[in-house]
Parts: sequence; C-alpha cells; structure tokens
Amino acid sequence: MYLPSADRYQAMPYRRTGRSGLLLPALSLGLWHNFGSDRTPETQGRILRRAFDLGITHFDLANNYGPPPGAAESTMGRALRTDFARLRHELVISTKAGYLMWEGPYGEWGSRKNLLSSLDQSLTRLGLDHVDIFYSHRPDPDTPLEETMGALDSAVRQGKALYVGISNYSPEQTREAARILDGLGTPLLIHQPRYSMLDRTVEDGLLTALDELGTGSIAYSPLEQGILSDRYLRGIPEGSRAAGSSPFLTPDAVTPELVDRLRALDQVASERGQSLAQMALAWVLRGGRITSAVVGASSVAQLENSVETVRHLEFADEELARIEEILKGQPTG
Repeated sequence: MYLPSADRYQAMPYRRTGRSGLLLPALSLGLWHNFGSDRTPETQGRILRRAFDLGITHFDLANNYGPPPGAAESTMGRALRTDFARLRHELVISTKAGYLMWEGPYGEWGSRKNLLSSLDQSLTRLGLDHVDIFYSHRPDPDTPLEETMGALDSAVRQGKALYVGISNYSPEQTREAARILDGLGTPLLIHQPRYSMLDRTVEDGLLTALDELGTGSIAYSPLEQGILSDRYLRGIPEGSRAAGSSPFLTPDAVTPELVDRLRALDQVASERGQSLAQMALAWVLRGGRITSAVVGASSVAQLENSVETVRHLEFADEELARIEEILKGQPTG
C-alpha cells in the first residue's frame, strides 16, 4: 500500500489562485504526454506517486490526452482507485473539453452538448463524481460565449465541478467570459495559457486582464515542448520530440540561431546553479503573477529535476536583464 511522504508539504510553495481560496502548488503535473498507452502503468504510477511525495497536489488533464484520447484520464482513474484512494481530499484534479474527442457534430468545440457530455465521460474514466476544475479548452468561434459559459456554470451547479476555468482565450474573450460567469454566480477561477521564454503572448494584455479580474493562471508548455532544456544545446538529438513525428515540435523549429540563444541562456542558468529547464520554469513563475506552471515527466528523474526549481525562484535584476537581451537576440557577455 502506498504511504505518501510525511514531509510532502514542506518544500513546495503554494500560491493562491486569483481571489479564490484555492491554493495550487507552484508546479503542477500535466498528463498531456507520457500517460497514455505508450508508457507502462508501472512507470506512470511511479511518476504520479513521486509527484505527490514532492508536494504536487494538482494533476492537470483533458478529455483528449493520451494516446489514444481518454487514456490519460483512465491512467489517473486507476491511480485514484489504488494509490490515492484515501487521498482524494488532498488532490486537485482538473480536466478540459473543447478539442476533438469523438466523431460527429458534438465531439468538439464549446456547445453545451459537447462540454457536459464530455465531462460525464471524463468522470467515468476518472472514477469520480466531480473534478475540482473543469475548463473550456478553447474558444468556439461559432457558439455564443453565453452558451459555453452557461455549460461551465451548470457543471458547478450539478455538483460535477467545484471551479471552472478557460484555456487559450484572448484577453478580450477572457474579460467577456468572466463577466458572463460573474452574472451567473460562478466566478472564473483560472486561465491556462501557453507561456514560456520563447512564447510571451500572454504579456500582451492577458496577464493584465487576469490581474484586474482576480483570476488565477497556470502556464502550459513552460519548457516549450522540451526546447528549453539541455537536449537541444547541440542541435536535434536522436530520439527527441523534434526528431520524431510530433505535430507539436518539428525539426525546422530548432534553428541554429535558436540553439545559440539556448546556449547563452544555459550559461546564465549555470551561473545560477540551475539547469536550463529549471531556470526556464523559475522565469515563468517569477514575480508571482503566474499561479502555477504545468510540467510533464517521462521519468521520476525528470520530475525530480523540475521540482528542484522551487528551491531557487528569485532572480536578480541583472539576471533578468541578461535573459531579456538573449531572448531579443542580443546576448551579451
């Protein structure tokens, strides 16, 4: 029987999610990759247990995570029935709906039919009567926002979710979604945007909107699909995601100019006593505007390396200035 570490809450910092009462760990574990049928249950179980031992209480899923779609939720459901059966009250489980999940006109996007049907399926795979956070995974250009937000509100009123969130919404869409939800009496808890050193779109108005709304934020792809790690410091290695058939990271994304930039960033990280990946995570979490960052893990060792980040989240002004120059393509000595 799994017995969690007695000191699991000692090292991980927890941050308040917007104006809510919910605290999230600075690092959350995402099950986007590595928790489908392409990995062994034994490896997956070891990663999930070690995450909790290290203070990660939040497990981030979506209906279509796999492969195949739905497999990651089934993996988490198995862990909830076994290792975490007595610990559900200490966990935050989130899932999403909006990307293609099944064939036909109701298998994706933001209709009430899709969102609530998907949530029911997710709960079945997870073996739960409710999730802690239910997201609209992406805005639907053809469905009124009132319908999409109304479905999220219904999920809470039906007792199938405690909180609601959105992902990949623009600043304007976020403000409107929050207005609609406030009118329904279900506050917008959290937004999950893509954010990393190499993708700073959220700085163009979204973070300001979230600050004003009192909405939390959780960044996905903070390592930019692994580019912000030591794997690409000498180009594209064999067996890496960029060398494979991943639609999320293609070989032409890893240019010589980018590799030079990564090497300069790695030098700053080394001087901080961190790996490049650790510094990249710390940079996303700098200043406290981001509630949590979602990390993936293909092994326990990779997970432990990421969690080491929380020991050094502060940056000197000089370090931030050097990083900014490197990111702008003007690295200095």
